[in-house]
Amino acid sequence: MARRCELTGKGVMTGHHVSHANNKTKRVFRPNLQTVSLASDALGQSVRLRISMNALRSVDRSGGLDAFLMRAKDGLLSERARRFKRLIVKKQAAA
Repeated sequence: MARRCELTGKGVMTGHHVSHANNKTKRVFRPNLQTVSLASDALGQSVRLRISMNALRSVDRSGGLDAFLMRAKDGLLSERARRFKRLIVKKQAAA
């Protein structure tokens, strides 16, 4: 499983540990990924996604999973998130 957020695409970054003597050694910055269940109003069910906590704050701020996915660009979303977005669009068009 890749260390990548399914909603924002945030992934692992690299950098340096810098010591007091200014020695530089490689290190990695990993995103704070958690598996959470988000409720979808359009689908009427909860969806389990592996997202960063930064993305969870964005989902809360935008008014829920459905609103976030409608605004999100498809290039940043994972394949599972794109599938949920298509299902939500289909349900909203039918309603």
